[in-house]
Amino acid sequence: MVMQRRSNVDSLSKGETFEVLRNQRRRYVLQYLKQDDGQVALGDLAQQVAAWEYQTTLEAVTPEQRKRVYTTLQQTHLPKMDAAGILRFDSDAGIIEATELTSDLNVYLEIVPGSEFAWRELYLSLGAIGCALVAALWLEIYPLTLVSATAWAGIISLTVTVTATAHIYYERNMRLGHGDQPPELRYGDD
Repeated sequence: MVMQRRSNVDSLSKGETFEVLRNQRRRYVLQYLKQDDGQVALGDLAQQVAAWEYQTTLEAVTPEQRKRVYTTLQQTHLPKMDAAGILRFDSDAGIIEATELTSDLNVYLEIVPGSEFAWRELYLSLGAIGCALVAALWLEIYPLTLVSATAWAGIISLTVTVTATAHIYYERNMRLGHGDQPPELRYGDD
């Protein structure tokens, strides 16, 4: 099958975007290109991706680990990303270069406070408030003692349940491929 390169004028559909981002190696490629604006050598990219994957330093990456990553990048991931216009890959020279679409996808790699809700902080806050409330009730601090401990337990439970329900609803709507067709864009891995 011959892949045709997408022009930079075209933008990726939601399904194509998530198809690229569902693979961890491709996300690592985007992360590496985000750090280095110029051309990068395939060998350097493979070394860094292997270090990230194996959670080690660049120097500690073994030749086998590097080769595994290098081969799949060269044969699968980079050609796919090149065909989509996400990057330019010169397979003969072993050079990768970012495109306009590369920076467009980088926004998906970050947690942007303005567009991504910080659920971890919310749950941490709810836990801290719950602990403080329990401590205040134990110490019988007025006016909290005007409401029974059972009522406070119900309020805390209800708050956590409503928050978790909202989180589930939000996450389902943000799931990769949500609302996109055809299904082959959502399943399988390269």
